[in-house]
Amino acid sequence: MNIVILDYKTLGEDLDLSSVYKYGNVIKYPVTSQEDAKERVKDADIVIVNKVKMTEDVVKNAKNLKLICETATGYDNIDIECCNRLGIKVANTPAYSTSCVAQVTVSMACSLITHLNEYRNFVHKGMYQESDSANKLTPVYHELDGLTWGIIGFGNIGRAVGKIAEAFGCNVIVNKQTPDKNYNCVDLEALLKQSDIISIHCPLTDKTKNLISKNELNLMKKNAIIINVARGGVWNEEEVTNAILENKIGGIGCDVFTVEPLPKSHPFNKILNKENVILTPHMAWGSFESRTRCFNTVVSNIDAFLNGREQNLIK
Repeated sequence: MNIVILDYKTLGEDLDLSSVYKYGNVIKYPVTSQEDAKERVKDADIVIVNKVKMTEDVVKNAKNLKLICETATGYDNIDIECCNRLGIKVANTPAYSTSCVAQVTVSMACSLITHLNEYRNFVHKGMYQESDSANKLTPVYHELDGLTWGIIGFGNIGRAVGKIAEAFGCNVIVNKQTPDKNYNCVDLEALLKQSDIISIHCPLTDKTKNLISKNELNLMKKNAIIINVARGGVWNEEEVTNAILENKIGGIGCDVFTVEPLPKSHPFNKILNKENVILTPHMAWGSFESRTRCFNTVVSNIDAFLNGREQNLIK
């Protein structure tokens, strides 16, 4: 049994991967370019992957491939239709990162709403030390208590964020595919118009691609903030950049991008110096605890597959 790990560095180099060795011969690569993927999987029975695109061209070259294990909940980097056609099973790792993605989402919201960057810089750049006042109260910030928090996508992460937002005293409204009697579910237009804080937690699909673009951004309150910890393609990055540059919205937090790492040509490079912008390097999912849960689930998925059980298989 040949097991190939294509990009273990995305799981963190501090993670112990030895638990998978008992299932066969393991070849692991810290990173794999798209050009090298085809050659590296050609003799694999099982592939463990995070970011490398398992396209039809790559998959068809792996004549022995039986299982692809995605070290993430989302699997838009895998050609599922091709895998189904070739009889290759695909297993993902659901729900492992709920706590830490919710934690980072709320951290971004608190920082942006409270203008922590501005207040921190006032002290760290020496302006407070030269001030004639004991305090500084601009830019004006508001309490979360009483604000409206709109959540787009209401799976495990969206629900976790909703609970935290409610604990802060926020009025939570939700946009999701199927109504939930326990929450105030509204259409996207209403959510954008009413919310002071918006966080995105939906998967990237044909329906959600560019879900937030110029028209949607124009519906938002001028001081509203929007946070994307889902997928970069869920919003139009160029239009989001323009909204910040033109002061049409209050701020953004973002941990995901259409191209990762950010290329120099990415529009977000135009707003790196903005105090109302928080960009992080796709780390929201990656607490040590979360990464450990993730890889343990991958190992469990392999064990289930080899013993004839269905576990976390994508249909």
